[in-house]
Amino acid sequence: MHPDYLATRYAQGRAERDQLPLVQVQHHHAHISACLADNGWKSDDPVIGLAFDGTGYGTDGAIWGGEVLLTNYSGFERRFHLEYVPLPGGDVSIRKPARLALAYLHKFGLLNQAETLAPFRFLDEIERQVLVHQVDTGFNTSFHSSMGRLFDAVAALIGLYQEINYEAQNAIALESIVDPNELLAYDFFIEGEQILLKPLFEQILADLQNNLSQALISAKFHNGVLKLALDVCQRLRDETGLNTVAISGGVWQNKRLIKNIIPALEKAGFSPLWHHQVPTNDGGVALGQLMTALFQTGMFKE
Repeated sequence: MHPDYLATRYAQGRAERDQLPLVQVQHHHAHISACLADNGWKSDDPVIGLAFDGTGYGTDGAIWGGEVLLTNYSGFERRFHLEYVPLPGGDVSIRKPARLALAYLHKFGLLNQAETLAPFRFLDEIERQVLVHQVDTGFNTSFHSSMGRLFDAVAALIGLYQEINYEAQNAIALESIVDPNELLAYDFFIEGEQILLKPLFEQILADLQNNLSQALISAKFHNGVLKLALDVCQRLRDETGLNTVAISGGVWQNKRLIKNIIPALEKAGFSPLWHHQVPTNDGGVALGQLMTALFQTGMFKE
């Protein structure tokens, strides 16, 4: 769907030139469709979709990535998502998670509590001033609901990589230091369809001020994400009666998350579906796009 992608422009031009049907499939919808296909799902019955990912173009033009969907192959309804936060400079902030962390804190009015923390010290005064100006004015700043970027920002905030060399470097580092014995979890609060993030950062800042270890903060963050995932599924089951949960997106490459969400869902009476043969990251998106196109055009045949 992204209007600037070469593949999008090619498909639009080819469809117009050769009079072919053009089906554009939203990125996170494709993730869940890929998971359904990976599990041999042949009907168009709806499921709850947990699409936790890094980056995907949303139907509103924002960058999505922390999405809870009611979805089947043919379509989807976005029911919950991480609240939008700024991404000043786009790819610059993705490569420098220190910028992400400070952008979150400034957005939530918490930047004055960060002066002793690693991301604040990593950026010089001029770069901090430019970042604050971008967040305040929206100059060269997009907005996102990305779970992947949230992992990056939390990792930078607690002192892991402030600049990265490859995708998910900070998320991998954050997972690697988890204290497996910590059972406490940060709380996520939901308002309407938005999953609020200011309370999360307030909890993390309080723990940093109390000198809680990186390992314990990482564990509480991971546990909080798991608790959130279960909570939104229970809310949607109460509303719709749906019991099947499809899990997809690059964030679910995190072994601590995927190994714990499945038994948690099963214990709560859900039927979880996850990837077995097709990658949960963007390596599976093409399959999901194909399946959605087949169902939308009525061309699917068992």
